[in-house]
Amino acid sequence: MKVLLRQNISQLGKIGDVVDVKRGYARNHLLPKGLAAEPTKANIKAIEAGKQRYLEELAVKRGHVEARAMLLRGREVTIAARANEEGALYGSIGAGQIIEALGEHSVGITPESIELPSPIRRLDKYDVQINLGQDVTATIHVWIVPIREDGEGEEAGEEPTEQDLSAPAEPTEPT
Repeated sequence: MKVLLRQNISQLGKIGDVVDVKRGYARNHLLPKGLAAEPTKANIKAIEAGKQRYLEELAVKRGHVEARAMLLRGREVTIAARANEEGALYGSIGAGQIIEALGEHSVGITPESIELPSPIRRLDKYDVQINLGQDVTATIHVWIVPIREDGEGEEAGEEPTEQDLSAPAEPTEPT
């Protein structure tokens, strides 16, 4: 049975295409859900007008996606993680930590859009692809650095200030 598609359907066709499908698929799925119509001249004309509006909206959305990609391209983020002396992480860094490190630039980025072949397990610099949709990608640079494990409270090598030395010690009551 031939039907005229009203929407893009993966592995079947795009808006305005006339495709041949099995009768049951057309009657039970495509036609009741409004995904397709009979290919009459009136329907073809109406769907062509809808297709033009869809293509215009798609162009506007693509412009927004391209602008987001320009903001992200080349951006560098640093993630501190615990590692041993050889540079192997005690855990791993995944998409969630990268999104968190991007901060305000991560709006609209899902973990699925970050293309990591496997979790990051070593200290190093990594180039990470972000798929923003509509075949637009951006590459960011992710630095994985060790967490500094200095002394508690004070930075190592930092001398106490005059104010620290002159502050009177608070008396403690015996318990």
